[in-house]
Formats: sequence, C-alpha cells, structure tokens
Amino acid sequence: MKKILLFLLLLSQSILFSQTILNSSVLNLNKPSENGQLINAENIKTHEVFVFASDNKTINILKYNKSLFLSNQFKDTLRAEQKRVMMGYSFGEDGNPTLYWGSDNHKNIRIIKYNLETKTSNALSFDFPANTGNIITSFQKNNTFYVLSKEKDQEHLLLFQFKNDKCEIKMFNFTPFSFQNERGQAVSFSALVQYHYPIEKMETDDFSALDKTEKKSKMYVLDERIILTFDYNTKHTQVFSLNMQTNEVMEKIFDTPDTQTGPKTTNSFYLENKLYQISANSEQLLFSLKDFDSGKSIKNISVSKNDTISFKNSPMFLQVNGEKPQKLKTTAKFLKQLSTVNATLSAFKNRQYTFVTFGGFASYQSLSVNYGDGFNNVQNASKMVFFDTAINSDFEFVKDSQIEPLAIDNLNYFMSTSKNIAMISILKVTDFYILGYYDTVSKSYIMRKFTDGFMDQSAGNPIINKAIFSKSLPLNRN
Repeated sequence: MKKILLFLLLLSQSILFSQTILNSSVLNLNKPSENGQLINAENIKTHEVFVFASDNKTINILKYNKSLFLSNQFKDTLRAEQKRVMMGYSFGEDGNPTLYWGSDNHKNIRIIKYNLETKTSNALSFDFPANTGNIITSFQKNNTFYVLSKEKDQEHLLLFQFKNDKCEIKMFNFTPFSFQNERGQAVSFSALVQYHYPIEKMETDDFSALDKTEKKSKMYVLDERIILTFDYNTKHTQVFSLNMQTNEVMEKIFDTPDTQTGPKTTNSFYLENKLYQISANSEQLLFSLKDFDSGKSIKNISVSKNDTISFKNSPMFLQVNGEKPQKLKTTAKFLKQLSTVNATLSAFKNRQYTFVTFGGFASYQSLSVNYGDGFNNVQNASKMVFFDTAINSDFEFVKDSQIEPLAIDNLNYFMSTSKNIAMISILKVTDFYILGYYDTVSKSYIMRKFTDGFMDQSAGNPIINKAIFSKSLPLNRN
C-alpha cells in the first residue's frame, strides 16, 4: 500500500519545490486504482527511458530518447490466464525491453519480449525449480533482471539471472561461516534468514526509510556484487560480499561501538564503501563511521543524555502510529524513547553531502478489549524517533543553513499535496529524479523532473526552514 506521510508541512505553510513537467501522454487505463501497474526504467547503455503502464487487459510501452522526447510507443494485449505482477524488466542488445510477470504463488514467471519496431511480442514461461524456496527479492542491474531466493533449510542463497532468453542460476554457499548471537549461541544461516531475521533490500540510489533500515538483515545491490549485513549480534556487524560473477562469498566483521552502561540496541547501514554503525540505550548514543575495505574508523561520536546534540539539522521527533510527530526537547527524552525501539540509521548521498538520519523504529500489535461484548480488537501500532544531519566530503558535520532541499524531498512534498494520482513510479537518473504517475482526471501518464534546491523565489512564496525535509519519511514505492 502506498504511504504518503504529510508532516513535511509541520514548520511551514507553503513551499517552493524544484520540479518541471517533462511529458504527458494520454492512456486510457481500465480502473487504474485497482488494476494499474507502472514502472519507469532506463536502458543504461542507451540512456533511453521506458514507461511500462498496464491495467488488467493491456500493456502500454512508451519509449523516450535520452533527451526525454517520446520516440516510440506500443500497446499490447495481456494474454495471461491470470492476473500477474509486473516484477521487473531487462533490455536486450537490440535495445528492446523484456518484462517479467510473476504469478501469485511465485512459482512461475511469464517472460514477454516486446519489439517496438515491428509492434510484436514473444512470450516465454519459466518455472522455478522445486528447491527454490522463498523469494527474497527481485531487482534489475546493468539491464539484467535477477531474482534472489532462499532454498528451504539449506545453507545457501540462489540467484536467478535472466539474460538473452536464458536463466542462469548462481549459488552462494554460507556453510563455511559461523553465526552466533552475543551469548555465544550458534544459529544456522538458514534459520537466521528464513525464520529469525529475513533479508530486507535497501535502496542504493535513494533514501531507505527507518521502518526498513531497522531490520537486522539487509541487502545492498552494487554493480557486480551484493552486500549482506547482519546486526543480530549486538557486539558486531557481520558482513558478506557476494561476487555475482564468480559466486565467491567473503566475510568481514565490524565491532559495534560499546556503550558504557546497560544493554544496547545496535544497527548499521552500508553506503559507498562505508559502514555506518549505531549503538544506543537510554543513557548514550554512539555512532561510528568505518571504511569498508580496511575496517578503520573514520569518525566516532558519543552523546550522553546530558549532552546537547550539536550536529543535528532537524528537531528530535517522536511519531506514534503515523500521527503528527511531536518534538522532543532534550537529549534525555530522545534517548529514553530511542531505548524503547530498535535503534537504526539511514544514509543517502547527493553530489555535495551525505545525509544521515539517526533514530529507531518499532512495530507491534496493541490489544483493545470491549468488556461489553467481550470482543478483543488487535491493531497494528508503530513508534519512530529520529533526527537528521549531514556530512561533507571531509566527514565533517554540516550546518543546515548550507543545505538546500533534496530532489527526493521536493518529490515527496509534491506527492503529499497532489490528488487524482492512481499509481506512481520513481526513476533516479544521473542528476535528477523522474516521477511518473497516472492522472485519473486527464487520463494521462505524466512525467515530472525533480532536482535539488528551491525554485525561483520571484513566485512570492516564503522559503521554509530546511529542517522539515526529514529523510526518514520518504515516499514508499509499494
């Protein structure tokens, strides 16, 4: 379900955001709010941009050249015997796209290659082997489509690579490695990721929200390798580098910062060959930034409950159940709330700075009892605490007066204030973001460009305090 968090407006009544309409194309989709699926994609070799928009009957393919002018389009009938999910895409050597349509039971993929020049399509079918097990995630890299799975009760992961009408299966073996919690109790790799801490895929070109980064097992997709980080043991972060060409698995161990008193919660985040680590309890917050290759510390920060957090660029917030967030006035109050959730952090980089959100998140179920009829109502609940900061290329904290809003902030604000949008897809290109969405009033697919910074102030609206652009609340894509 799409979540748009609206508290970006807390500190202001208006905003100027940097965005431009690039294109608009009429598409008559059948009940897009119910049946619609949308993907924006870039062919990284040609830098052409494609739009795949479907309802329950047809697929519409729009092709834009690298200058983002519409150069071709194709409408094809969906001939699957059942509704399928558009899992992803790839591009062939001829530049034509292939879409991968997954079945509800994740046992089969319908592979359809589209030829925009001849306006034809060719369908194939792929059945996953019986030993495939649970699908962890699917993703695209270098114009290739991948599916990562965990074979049940086996000490390895399976990676399915779809390319040139073939599927190659790669296996990453974790049998040589040991897994232990802080009490020294052994656990198998299979049990760890299958039952205790399922792997969550992080974004590498976008901000990952705290409700994702609080997970103890994370996955990062790079050009030729996959990074897995495990923070189930509060004493260290256990990291694996999976080579997607050779199937080699390499292990690294990074000790976590150690609090002076009491138990702690720990977590980490990987970004551009750096590992960001956090340790926290009600008395203290510790942060460590380490070089991934050497393991050497680049930056260490310690904050006690009696300190003032001088490097934050936003207020300290507490948000419960997605409601309007509250400001926490002291570090002691922030750490007290942080000790009740899973400590975590998230990092995102643009050309100038690395933006880091410190905080924590927890989801749980609450039980309300109606004594009149004896009916018990179980409700999902959540709590998040956080503040934002930024680091420059010399790994020094930056004052918020030097920072302009990010493109993703501008995009999120636009989404939070827009109506008549049935479905969205976000594409990060070299210097900006492209937001694609279907407008239910104009019955059109619209493409907007979002860049860092403010628009021209001549419009007459006041520029707001930059601290409202909290990076812990991006627009979810599901």
